[in-house]
Amino acid sequence: MLEIAQRAYSKDEVLSLLDPLVAEWFSNYPDLTPPQRYAVMSIHEGRNTLIASPTGSGKTLSAFLSIISELVSLGRKSELKDKVYCVYVSPLRSLNNDIYKNLLEPLSSIKKLGERKGEKIPEIRVGVRTGDTTNSERSHMLRKPPHILITTPESLAIILCAPKFREKLRGVKWVIIDEIHELCSSKRGVHLTLSLERLQELCGDFTRIGLSATIHPLNEIAKFLVGYNGKRERDCLIVDTRFVKPLELKVSTPVSDLVHTAAQEVTDRMYRAIKTLVKKQKTTLIFTNTRSGTERVVYHLSKLGIVDADELAAHHSSLSREIRKDVEDRLKEGKMKAVVTSTSLELGIDIGSIDLVVQIGSPKSISRCLQRVGRSGHTLDRVSRGYLIPLERDDLLEDALIVREALKGRLDRAYIPKNCLDVLAQHIVGMAIERKWKVKEAYELVKRSYCYRDLSFESFERVLRYLSGAYKSLEDFRVYGKIWYDIENQEFGRRGALLRVIYSTNIGTIPDEVAVKVYTLNNRWVGSIEEEFLERLSPGDIFILGGKTYLFKYAREFRAFVQPIQGEKPTVPTWFSEMLPLSFDLGEAIGEFRREVFEKLEKGEREEEILDFIAKETGCDSKASKAILVYIKAERDFLKHLGINSFPDNKRVIVEDFIDNENNQNIIFDCVFGRRVHDALARAYAQIITRKIGRSIKVTVSDSGFMLTLPRGYYYNPKNLVNQVSSSNIKELLIDAIKRTELVKRRFRHCATRALMVLRNYRGHEIKVSRQQANSQVLISLCEELDKFPILEETYREILEDMMDLNNAIKVLEDFEKGERSFIIAPKSDIPSPFTHDLILLGYSDVVLMEDKKTLLENLYDFVMSRVRKDEKKKQI
Repeated sequence: MLEIAQRAYSKDEVLSLLDPLVAEWFSNYPDLTPPQRYAVMSIHEGRNTLIASPTGSGKTLSAFLSIISELVSLGRKSELKDKVYCVYVSPLRSLNNDIYKNLLEPLSSIKKLGERKGEKIPEIRVGVRTGDTTNSERSHMLRKPPHILITTPESLAIILCAPKFREKLRGVKWVIIDEIHELCSSKRGVHLTLSLERLQELCGDFTRIGLSATIHPLNEIAKFLVGYNGKRERDCLIVDTRFVKPLELKVSTPVSDLVHTAAQEVTDRMYRAIKTLVKKQKTTLIFTNTRSGTERVVYHLSKLGIVDADELAAHHSSLSREIRKDVEDRLKEGKMKAVVTSTSLELGIDIGSIDLVVQIGSPKSISRCLQRVGRSGHTLDRVSRGYLIPLERDDLLEDALIVREALKGRLDRAYIPKNCLDVLAQHIVGMAIERKWKVKEAYELVKRSYCYRDLSFESFERVLRYLSGAYKSLEDFRVYGKIWYDIENQEFGRRGALLRVIYSTNIGTIPDEVAVKVYTLNNRWVGSIEEEFLERLSPGDIFILGGKTYLFKYAREFRAFVQPIQGEKPTVPTWFSEMLPLSFDLGEAIGEFRREVFEKLEKGEREEEILDFIAKETGCDSKASKAILVYIKAERDFLKHLGINSFPDNKRVIVEDFIDNENNQNIIFDCVFGRRVHDALARAYAQIITRKIGRSIKVTVSDSGFMLTLPRGYYYNPKNLVNQVSSSNIKELLIDAIKRTELVKRRFRHCATRALMVLRNYRGHEIKVSRQQANSQVLISLCEELDKFPILEETYREILEDMMDLNNAIKVLEDFEKGERSFIIAPKSDIPSPFTHDLILLGYSDVVLMEDKKTLLENLYDFVMSRVRKDEKKKQI
């Protein structure tokens, strides 16, 4: 049963639970923090506990206090054994190192306290085991195992199969999962849930403790943490202290007119604003959304000479570990005035005291914004302060609604992948290494994980068949059986002397990524793009590289072949793969806010009243509030010009039929469901048109809409189109649309490496990613001929559910079918609405063309609005 913690315990009550030495040490703390008041008793009683609380609220000590107390108590009674009692798992090695240091301090203090009282307390050992751990350190751990083992999800899976060290895990009493909000949304988290079930099989019941920042819904995260026991979820106490810290959020645009102000002036004013903010604080943390954006901001701030060169730095995943560690250490020591980062400092690495967080652009989700802003005001009595600076109109609306929802305590739903067959295959191999299994017994273990609760036996059995070499045609391509599977007796076990080595050197879920070289058709090298960007390209797409436009033709392994092209606008920006997607729930909140403002305009409320409403609701300053109102009013005026009295909001989608100046039809869906949902819907609608006209359709997708561009000379009636994609046929349309695309080829390699079908390492030799890709491209052709081959099925599931958002796309379509949402079909027009301008010019968002894009946006806006005003005057005459 899941239960929300209701009773808070006093400091005296908590101290009475603890070992006397630990109680005396802890009594020096001024008072309990909110998570400690609710969680320490629960963990002391051995209850599974999920603690959701902001950074700096004491949740880590909440988790460890009872554990330290019990270990000290065992030591004083000479009952502390050479085994692992507690396993701490986090997604970051740097966080593991922080925890290691932070545990040594209290353990040392408690030991010294005992010595002053004449007691000799045995050492409570803490050890870190990750991929960086040396062989000598591992040997030492085997002789003297740490009582508290700090590790990563991947290393935990490896030691579960280590024949000697796994025996040291049989006495585990507690498992702490830190940063669970980060883990649960990826296959790393799925992988971890199966490791926890395998650990439970080894050592029996243990107390599960989850530590999370602001996340929603807590019930689902609790189920992810504790899993199931048979048909019901295991018990869990949920400590909800997410909103205990004071929060201050402001939204400010550099200028009130984001359309007509030159791009250079907007950025100059932004940097001047940041300069003022940085000068007022001791330490400022500045977030951008891309690594390239981080480098650009550091460059411009250094040119302004705001601070000394050694007081300003960048921190992102492309920098070496040594550079990142140096920046983190200097932050902790208070030696940095400003650090600019993308996502690498979101998580709970100890970086000391931050006074202010500045967010450039939109963080794309409410929870992510709170996670970032929560890095400031590192103690409970200090305000977490965030200053959001949007540079475009859609970002402005996103930032404004993030503030509104956050201050109302509303968060976006976390996404948790389910039934990942590649991860399952990897774990079945690990289980086979451990011992022989009855199929039913193994299936029941897997289903205890929340992520596999609904896994069908048919899917499970197909994975067993693949791993046992039942698909004989694969052996010709060196894909051999890794387990034996006795169908008659329903048993399976390990096969081959090298299996343990193959498993331990190929474990994990994070794919290898490499740069893709770009060549013209006559083999002239142009430059390089990221593999993740190549995934997004379809033949005919146009992108910018080195300031020039190229038309994508095809790819061979890690070479993309293009054709130089002039006079065509780009369809995909090269930073697209780096961009975070807007959450579906935030998109819905934006739609609702649009509706409220449209209604106020329709009622004839005075401009001052509406501006006051926007400012009070969203934390916007006067410039930002005015920019929002001008943007929404321009959309309303445009639609009225077309004779439409319904406006795009959370219940109505405007479908525009825009004929551009090259006489191409562009069908534009004006909605805010987020890029993942739009990606699914756009490809499905495009596939309908492709089937009809026999030509490929250009698809442009953003967080605030999507556009289908037909080849010149073709026309499709939008009214007919909107009803041809339904909740029942969208999956089939999408699978048909993405077959044989670069996206499927690349994602198949990722899934095949996780499933140990394509190896990354063999007999100590790393296999180049180019060789992995070549192997997987041969295999995918073969797998397409097999019936429901599990790894190919997983490839499509990953693309549709994890990369896109098929589930919410289906919900949206069901709403249309039930009449809870509606399409408003706009008449054919040679001008597009203001809400769609950024979408239309999306391809021009590359840095090299930022000034050009701004000019194009300004020209388009002025042309559209002058036409609207001119036609209105004609009507009045």
